[in-house]
Amino acid sequence: MMNLPLSLSVLLMLAVIDWVSLRTIAFNISPLEAKSHSRSHDVEQAGKQQPSSTTRIDAATTFDLYDEKIALSSTPATARPKDPKVGVLLLNLGGPETGEDVEGFLYNLFADPDIIRLPALLSPLQSLVALIISKRRAPKSREAYNSIGGGSPILQYTKAQAELMAKSLSERHGIDAKTYIGMRYWYPFTEEALAQIREDDINALVILPLYPQFSISTSGSSLRVLQEEFAKHSDFYGPQKMFHTVIPSWYGRPGYVKSVADLIQKELDSFTPEEIAEGTSATQPIPKHVLFSAHGVPASYIEAGDPYKAQIEDCVEKIAALLPTEEEGVKVHLSFQSRVGPVEWLRPYTDDVLPSLGEQGVKNLVVVPISFVSEHIETLEEIDIEYRELALESGITNWRRSPALNTDATFIEDMADMVADALNEPSQSITEACVANNVGNLELETLSNQQEISSAGILGVGGSDDLRGKMKLRNGELFNGRIAMIGIVATLLIEFLSGKPLIHLFSW
Repeated sequence: MMNLPLSLSVLLMLAVIDWVSLRTIAFNISPLEAKSHSRSHDVEQAGKQQPSSTTRIDAATTFDLYDEKIALSSTPATARPKDPKVGVLLLNLGGPETGEDVEGFLYNLFADPDIIRLPALLSPLQSLVALIISKRRAPKSREAYNSIGGGSPILQYTKAQAELMAKSLSERHGIDAKTYIGMRYWYPFTEEALAQIREDDINALVILPLYPQFSISTSGSSLRVLQEEFAKHSDFYGPQKMFHTVIPSWYGRPGYVKSVADLIQKELDSFTPEEIAEGTSATQPIPKHVLFSAHGVPASYIEAGDPYKAQIEDCVEKIAALLPTEEEGVKVHLSFQSRVGPVEWLRPYTDDVLPSLGEQGVKNLVVVPISFVSEHIETLEEIDIEYRELALESGITNWRRSPALNTDATFIEDMADMVADALNEPSQSITEACVANNVGNLELETLSNQQEISSAGILGVGGSDDLRGKMKLRNGELFNGRIAMIGIVATLLIEFLSGKPLIHLFSW
């Protein structure tokens, strides 16, 4: 492979992609990894196929494991499992486990048309574009992973959560369930988990995204993959064969709220009398501060109906209610991290809030990674290294970071309770979860292109009048964005083939 020239083309390309609001969000990818949300390269071709059908379980369906009753609606009919075999599918984003995985991991991100949706004429170049971007970003991204031990620990934490949750589910609820892990970016992919579910002949499946708050870019994207797979294997996932239900968000559960609050309180209690005295002054009478740092998303996603911002704010309010008040010496703040590109993301930005707190005389600060349930690069590198350094430079001398939930006992028990509740309450199908949370509102194809909207959305629902009416991009903006993308991709190809930056080709 030739040595690729260093150029601003890739950065310009990503900027244009952000500008036209293509999917450039990932809750598990640091800014060094482009913060993009994607399906794996292994299923690129499958993702392009138009699903022929969908699986829908009526919201009135329940499956009671305790009294063996199942309440069914008249349509569509759902067969009662004679011998319930319960499975729990945990959805997460994944990450490279070693430095050697980083480039392939990035390639999988950018080879996905949902990340960089090229014009139809240039779509055959998707793999080449992904190759160029992943090669140029890999060294910097690998440095970030090396700073936290060489790879992402997210799979290890997810495995531990699954094992402990299954144990709690059995001991506390008498439900024996098999757990499966479906990652979005790296092994084990969601498709691998589904293949194992079919092999195990699971007939009652609880789908649990490990994102407390729903976002179109995380839970929504994972559910898209599931919907495609369910459509391709309707003979197995159909209502006559398997009951399934989705838990789309769970940030308001008392167990989750309490587990986060307890971890924060432990950090607040760790400030010494000397540190409290240092953090108290005439200009700053409140000695302790808590900063909830949530992963950001582009503001356009919220405008299009993504419930994430409202759920984050509600979540922080619920947790803060269990913490000391300002009168008791604790003040709560909320910010958003990990923005990428030139478009407007949710504000305020964490890297703006930290200097502001320093200017206000804050000395004692607990930072809480609110949208993450396990440690990964955005907690271990972005918060623990980058933001901590910024805080110290800003005069915040006494830094604390509340750990992610990981295998916290209260959290694990609440996960088990959540699954048990889902099996005994009205179900929510994948399609229903997508529609309820406005997945499909961010499609970027023109409204007349019904086929592409349906394929990239949630089957036919993505093109409905209700959802299409919420789209914020004008056709003119889309056209201009595509023209810019064509020019940038052409520049990339010229540089790739010539081995020189484009500007050097015209220098004398």
